[in-house]
Amino acid sequence: MRKGGKILGEVLEKVCEMAKPGVSTYELDQFAENFIRQHGGIPGFKGYQGFPATLCTAINEIIVHGIPNKDQLLKEGDLFTVDCGVILEGFYTDAARSVGVGKISSEKEKLIKTAYRALGAAIDIIKPGIHLNEIGKTIENIVTKEGFFIIKDLTGHGIGKKLHESPIVLNYWEGKPGPVLKEGMTLAIEPIFSAGTNNMKTLPDNWTIVTADNSASVQVENTILITKTGNEVLTQV
Repeated sequence: MRKGGKILGEVLEKVCEMAKPGVSTYELDQFAENFIRQHGGIPGFKGYQGFPATLCTAINEIIVHGIPNKDQLLKEGDLFTVDCGVILEGFYTDAARSVGVGKISSEKEKLIKTAYRALGAAIDIIKPGIHLNEIGKTIENIVTKEGFFIIKDLTGHGIGKKLHESPIVLNYWEGKPGPVLKEGMTLAIEPIFSAGTNNMKTLPDNWTIVTADNSASVQVENTILITKTGNEVLTQV
């Protein structure tokens, strides 16, 4: 998972660098698939429950699971999120990044900054002995204080031999502490929230999920290993 996470961190960094006005999400997807395969990995999302691409690409009101398209060109002012998975030697890693395309609005800038702050704060508390739902409480406190709305139907998850394993990692406090974290666990932590609503809807392609009010949304994610004394982020460069 360390090796796969390094490949994933690198490909996400490069895709974010390529995310300029006029670039199609299909072009980014082709680059990502080639990069992952050239480095010995397998795209983790392609073919997963029938998903047709290597990347999930989300622009503005798209929250998650957007399908890359030759006709979908990035524009100045877009909030762009790229989510990707890698399989290496039978183990998955999963991560996402959100960036602005060119000059973006102050609201979109605030969404992105808040997302990375929430993810960082959650990672900072992760260690053996804490309760799982402290993660969601930490994320929710930061996101709601900024006036944003957690998409409660979308969550983080355990990860390893499968892309989605237990436990579910909520991005909010549900009133129960949840299981105790232990050394050796691997979790995908992913704050997902929007500027205007908790509600979402699925488009006719049965994959793309958007905000119910078409407000901008954001998702950032890393795969985390719980170590003896704390944690290790596996999907950073």
